[in-house]
Amino acid sequence: MTLALACIAWVFAATAVAMLPMRHQYIPGVTLLLAAPVLILWIGIAVTWWAGVLALAAFVSMFRNPLRYFWAKARGQNPQLPPELRS
Repeated sequence: MTLALACIAWVFAATAVAMLPMRHQYIPGVTLLLAAPVLILWIGIAVTWWAGVLALAAFVSMFRNPLRYFWAKARGQNPQLPPELRS
């Protein structure tokens, strides 16, 4: 029951963040980005491994642009941010 409530809370938080203007999405979005692997691992352990794989696929699909950005930064490239995120 706790796992289901945690997942539902994450979904509602992600929906609320998606409704914010782009310049206000950064900090809560990173928080959700960091919380998601914990939930995915929890799902994989509590339910079954294939449910964890499905959750991982959904996560990668939703966060593909931030993950691309962080992957490029990790490889030493200098990716460009969209104009609405530049300060």
